[in-house]
Amino acid sequence: MRDFIKFRKIHRLILVLFLLSNTICSLSSSSSSLNRTPICLPNDKSALLQFKNTMSIDDSFSDITYYPKTNSWNESTDCCSWEGVSCDKATGQVIGLDLSCSLLVGSLPPNTTLFHLQGLKRLNLAHNNFNDSLIPFGLSQLVSLKDLNLSFSSFSGLIPSDISFLTKLTSLDLSKNDQSFDSHSFEKLTRNLSELENLFLDSVNMSDVVPTSFKNLSSSLKQLSLSGCQLQGEFPSEIIQLPYLEYLDLSSNSVTGYLPNSNWSSEIRLLDLSFTDFRGSIPASLANLTKITSLLLYASKFEGQIPDVFGNLNGLTTLHFFGCNFSGQIPPSIFNLTQLTYLELSSNRLEGPLPTHVTGLQNLNEFHSTDNLLTGPIPSWPFTLPSLEYLDLSNNGLTGPINHIQKPNSIRHVYLPNNDIHGEIPSSFFGLVKLTELDLSSNNLSGVIKSDILSKLDSLEILDLSSNNFSGVNKFDVLSKLTNLTVVNLSNNKLLSLGSDNGVNSTFQKLTILSLSACNLRQFPSFLRSAKSLSSLDLSHNKIQGPIFKTETEGWGSLSTLDLSHNLLTSLEQFPGKNLATLDLHSNLLQGPLLVPSPTVRQFLISENKLTGEIPPSVCNLTSLRILDLSKNYLEGIIPPCVGNFSHEIYIINLQRNNFHGKIPDFVDGRYGIFTSLALNGNQLEGLLPRSLVNCSSLAFLNLANNRFNDHFPHWLGVLPNLQVLILRSNRFRGSLDNFTDTSFFSRLQVIDLSGNEFTGTLPTKFFRSLSALEIANYDHPPTHQSCATLIYPRHCQWSAVDEYKNFVEVTMKRLEIDLDLDKSLTGFTFVDFSNNRFNGQIPEVLGELRALLVLNLSHNSLTGPLPPSLASIAALESLDLSSNKLSGRIPSELTKLTFLAVMNLSQNNFVGPIPVGNQFNTFDNDSYSGNLDLCGFPLSKKCGNSEEPKSPTSMVVEAEGSTIPLIWKLVMMG
Repeated sequence: MRDFIKFRKIHRLILVLFLLSNTICSLSSSSSSLNRTPICLPNDKSALLQFKNTMSIDDSFSDITYYPKTNSWNESTDCCSWEGVSCDKATGQVIGLDLSCSLLVGSLPPNTTLFHLQGLKRLNLAHNNFNDSLIPFGLSQLVSLKDLNLSFSSFSGLIPSDISFLTKLTSLDLSKNDQSFDSHSFEKLTRNLSELENLFLDSVNMSDVVPTSFKNLSSSLKQLSLSGCQLQGEFPSEIIQLPYLEYLDLSSNSVTGYLPNSNWSSEIRLLDLSFTDFRGSIPASLANLTKITSLLLYASKFEGQIPDVFGNLNGLTTLHFFGCNFSGQIPPSIFNLTQLTYLELSSNRLEGPLPTHVTGLQNLNEFHSTDNLLTGPIPSWPFTLPSLEYLDLSNNGLTGPINHIQKPNSIRHVYLPNNDIHGEIPSSFFGLVKLTELDLSSNNLSGVIKSDILSKLDSLEILDLSSNNFSGVNKFDVLSKLTNLTVVNLSNNKLLSLGSDNGVNSTFQKLTILSLSACNLRQFPSFLRSAKSLSSLDLSHNKIQGPIFKTETEGWGSLSTLDLSHNLLTSLEQFPGKNLATLDLHSNLLQGPLLVPSPTVRQFLISENKLTGEIPPSVCNLTSLRILDLSKNYLEGIIPPCVGNFSHEIYIINLQRNNFHGKIPDFVDGRYGIFTSLALNGNQLEGLLPRSLVNCSSLAFLNLANNRFNDHFPHWLGVLPNLQVLILRSNRFRGSLDNFTDTSFFSRLQVIDLSGNEFTGTLPTKFFRSLSALEIANYDHPPTHQSCATLIYPRHCQWSAVDEYKNFVEVTMKRLEIDLDLDKSLTGFTFVDFSNNRFNGQIPEVLGELRALLVLNLSHNSLTGPLPPSLASIAALESLDLSSNKLSGRIPSELTKLTFLAVMNLSQNNFVGPIPVGNQFNTFDNDSYSGNLDLCGFPLSKKCGNSEEPKSPTSMVVEAEGSTIPLIWKLVMMG
């Protein structure tokens, strides 16, 4: 909804700019026809006619401001009477040519006859189409030229250097073309044009220009516009101090600089430093800009407190401070600005309460102060300002309550979400009868929504009261009276009495989006049958139970998105709607065979139910499918071959935890597709892995755990360039991995689980060397994995292919299975588990190169030899399990450098000698070393000989306050 509003505002701004451009064209054309004279010089007339003959007219577009002025040029009439031509009254010489917005198409050749107009003082060719041609060399022939405007005319290439010879120029506009200046030409221009007052170069590429060259500009400069010129370096503050400067726009450049502490130009009307690297604080000398109307510092690097210097800036209409780093309270004098129409203070660190009373701001139209630290109540004055239409105070710390409004105004858009506003909505609030959008979501509001109050907002189109503590609704007919409603969100409230019974005929002819998630609903609201235009319906996380009948879904024909997940639904008579794109029924009690929705469905989620039987052949008709999730049901049979054909268009296939048997179907050539995730774990699939998986070049997530596959290690999957997760746990994979030959395979792999198989031979050195994604940590300091270690769904261990859909990796650590929610990013979680196989030989030194590894499990194999000290190089390591092997020798003291090691298990080996002490080693207990008969020292009760007795351990390592890391990892590792 917010994106839609932003789009409307941007569209509105573009429209205003377009109309302004047209107005400029209209004004310039009308002014050019004044003071016409009947005298015309033959040479000038001939030059103009020849120029006309070299140009074409774009007949495809014409209106009151864009029209072909040259159509009035006729050899039989006086050229001084032609449209766009002005002449000197005494001599008849052409002195002005305004062909702006004339629909001209063509190019200007170097010998253009326009250069024959020796008396020309004003030349305006703006808003035409010169086919990306160059501005021709030769402009210097127009020695009398004072005003040159070639903007918006599709010129390209280098700007000719001879413009710098037009020494009488007072105004130059080359903006909005695909052109560039070299440093030499521009410096020459700034030195020679000593009478220049107005310079407009917006969007001209000036990346080669040194900002110090602007110091050469005339001291009489009034307007300088350099928006989006790719300027770099420090911009001289002397420009801001030029005595006559009125207009300065440096927006969208990489220039740095500071505002001057004194000697501002007192004539400044507009200052735009948006999207620049200007920094520092706003000086108190800003108070001297008594004529300024627009101050724009949007997304710049300013910081500190905003000085209270606005008392004398009575002409200010636009103040835009979005996305700086301002702190402290909003200066009180801002609220006294009588001409201000637009106030933007969002995305700073402004704090404190809003003022209780405001007497200024009588012309304010929009007030934005989102994403700050504002606190206190919601004052009534914003709702009483006579001109305010748009108020956005979302994402602050406002606690409320909303104060009583004495004289409600004509405000239309109110956004107050993501605060902590408490109490009830005052009845006076519903006197804002012109409201079209109201968002009070994610607050602490309470009370009952009563029909006699809410029904007054009969202009309301968008209503969001979600995530509050509203306790009920006086039947849903409260909203049925709001006939203009299009979007309603009442999710996460306690709307126990929701309905439209008792004979109330509720109609929602315009309602398109409705969310009633987590509202304690026990049945489908009957008013939904009349919502004929509904396109998105969310009734998830309620207590709706029983079957879904056809009669309940009447009127849902326009639905494209339906979410009924997390309810108590038991059966479906049929799927509602014929145009569904997203259907989410997961986490219900649905029984019986799987029903297949209409072919329009793109996301079909029906996991965590009690469905039985086979996947019906009609699933092959879902040709638009992007996500298929049938996981955690009781489905059986074989996976239809057509599932492999989905890989052209589908993102995710999740069939885990069912009873499917047989082989995985072949996958079609999907190298240009977007298939990212395949989860088939927890079934009874068998045989060989289909080699056709190599066709899925976008595949990032593959989970085949807990099946009956009987195959060698699929080294051929290493060619997949995006594979990040490979889980083959608990199958019958066999053979050796030490024949791995290509060290460029599996370069992006971050999670690999081969545990519980029948692999033999030594640990594969070349394979570990290929895991380049595990070699470099993506953070300076490994995170404390409270998140990655939790038994629920850790946020830090996340990755996703589409939207908010979640894949799950079941990670087994010492008999305890946990689900890692891989949504959005795998950056923080790296995992290697080769446990419960038949690997032998020594642990290779190369493992020490996997410096980003967090979890390493090589337990329950037949590994021998000493521990390589290189393991100490895995600085991020948090869990190390080498238990139940035949490792021997001393435990390297270098391992005490692993300061993030939360759990270590070296039990059931043949280690000897004293246990090292220091850092995390002082936190491990007896269980970490049990079964090593010749180990001694702390924490074991067995003492070492005097010659081997280690120093007494230092104090235990203190975790961050409240940290549960050691406890959680111990639960995970020790079961």
